[in-house]
Amino acid sequence: MKTKGVARRLLRITVVLCLALSCQPYRLCDPVDDAAVGELPERLSATGLYAGQEGESLAPDVRSFRPRFELWSDGASKRRWIWLPPGTPIDTSDMDGWQFPVGTKLWKEFTRDGVRVETRLLERLPRGWIGLAYLWQNDGSDAIAAPYGAIDPLGTPHNVPASNECAACHGGRSSHVLGFSAVQLTQPAEPDSVNLDELVRLGLVSHAPASSPRVPGNETEQAALGYLHANCSHCHNASRPNSSGSRCFDPEDGVDFSLRANEAPEVSETNAYRTATEVCFEAGRPGSSRMIDLVSQRGRFRQMPPLATEVVDTAAVVLLRRWIEQM
Repeated sequence: MKTKGVARRLLRITVVLCLALSCQPYRLCDPVDDAAVGELPERLSATGLYAGQEGESLAPDVRSFRPRFELWSDGASKRRWIWLPPGTPIDTSDMDGWQFPVGTKLWKEFTRDGVRVETRLLERLPRGWIGLAYLWQNDGSDAIAAPYGAIDPLGTPHNVPASNECAACHGGRSSHVLGFSAVQLTQPAEPDSVNLDELVRLGLVSHAPASSPRVPGNETEQAALGYLHANCSHCHNASRPNSSGSRCFDPEDGVDFSLRANEAPEVSETNAYRTATEVCFEAGRPGSSRMIDLVSQRGRFRQMPPLATEVVDTAAVVLLRRWIEQM
């Protein structure tokens, strides 16, 4: 193991070495905020997701959505919902940094190997955003708050994060919300779901986009850029907000994998190409690209994404190799 002094010098060289040799301050998060967690209900059925204490009928104005590009979660299937306080649209004056009103709630349900394991709640309280996972009971009657997470619950290999770990990803964006944005909601809406066009129609955004956000490139390029946006940009982006707390998965580098609503017309002008070429990948040489090495394995300090995954996304490896080969 390298000394901390060597590790700090390597951190300044490239993001890939940062991922491989990261020192503790980069990966440590603040402790669970018991006071904030205590403001949330103990049971999922009391969070406002469902119409009643039993059953799964959604409460009024709870809307389903699906992002165009999804975070890899070891093959778990997911469902997502959002609720906005009535009469308070999302502030979309910055199309790349939506600001959600106090009271906003988002839920994400995880099912692994056919077993519904957890539903996460992200809520904006007056004091700020708080995340909390609810662990489903064996009989499926309700889910109970698990502020300190759980390892392999309900006989699955799925791990439930502690409340403080939510900031590792969500703290990388000023909006704190991932997957519900102009770029992520451009695809056609599924039945009973919302997309960007539907949000505009319902008056749930303060500003409609001047034009529909687009991702440049061919099918492979769009898919690769989208994968990096969904799986990497919450840590690696140029607009990450400052934090007064610990550096919770906050790398100090110039790599930016985020897609923008008003994206550059050429693939070569995107953030990923401008900042990560020759740093994370070598054009035409996937076998010499550290990015491919990291996405192809799992292990402490030697994997990408670094969080919430113990299984290699083989489809993503194939995609990223093809993308780099075609550069």
